[in-house]
Amino acid sequence: MHMNSSSRIILDPSVLAGKPIIQGTRISVDQILDLLGSGWPESSILEEYPGLEREDILACIRYAQEIIRSERVYPTFHEEKIAG
Repeated sequence: MHMNSSSRIILDPSVLAGKPIIQGTRISVDQILDLLGSGWPESSILEEYPGLEREDILACIRYAQEIIRSERVYPTFHEEKIAG
C-alpha cells in the first residue's frame, strides 16, 4: 500500500484495482473530482458521503494538482509539423 504526501490518499492494489482512493474508504479520487467538476458543492459531497471530511476533498484536489504538476508533455513529429 502506498500513500502520497497528503497521507489521506492511498494506492492499494487490493482496492479498486489500485486507483487512488481516500484512506479508509472505497471512494476514488476521480469520483470526488468528477463530482466537483460536475458542479457539486463541497457541502453536497460531504452530505452524500458522511464519512468524508473537508480535508479529504482538499486532499483529492492536491493529489490531482501533484499529478498535473509532474506531467511532462513531449510533442510528436506530427504535432511539431502542424504547429510549425
